[in-house]
Amino acid sequence: MGVDPAEASLEVAKSKDGAGRITWVHGDATTVPAVGADLAVMTGNVAQVFLTDDDWTRVLRGIHAALRPGGHLVFETRRPERRAWEDWAANATPVTLDVPGTGSVEQCFELTEVSLPFVSFRFTYRFLTDDTVVTSDSTLRFRSREEVEASLTAAGYQVRDVREAPDRPGREFVFIAQRTGD
Repeated sequence: MGVDPAEASLEVAKSKDGAGRITWVHGDATTVPAVGADLAVMTGNVAQVFLTDDDWTRVLRGIHAALRPGGHLVFETRRPERRAWEDWAANATPVTLDVPGTGSVEQCFELTEVSLPFVSFRFTYRFLTDDTVVTSDSTLRFRSREEVEASLTAAGYQVRDVREAPDRPGREFVFIAQRTGD
């Protein structure tokens, strides 16, 4: 089962599921049915987009309800002490991408605010074929390892391991948590 609140992202994912073996759900972790899953995975540091404690707790509880007792939740999140936003800002040179079916698009990054644990930034995309400009503002929350572990425990998980991301050592935590109860 794949779940995403962005319908366009689901359409891209569906196009890669040639065998049609995946059930695609337009929604978020709070809308996933209690399917008794063995494993839930959150990718792309998506854990950081949940800015409030209430939103983060709802996500953890939604996933908990979808897992079978003993099922696992695995996700990564950036380490706040690594200060990734400083690298992002230092490497903010505009990039031109060739997007199939669209043409050349210039992408610019701007760090707009750092007020820890929150980091805000803007991507600006200029479509070179017609000079259309689209901006995308985002904010991420950088939670400490202790904060993530405490939130998992409060939501009914046991943290089984916290690892390094194998392709990004020192940059991210990878949490492996197991659903408790029932």
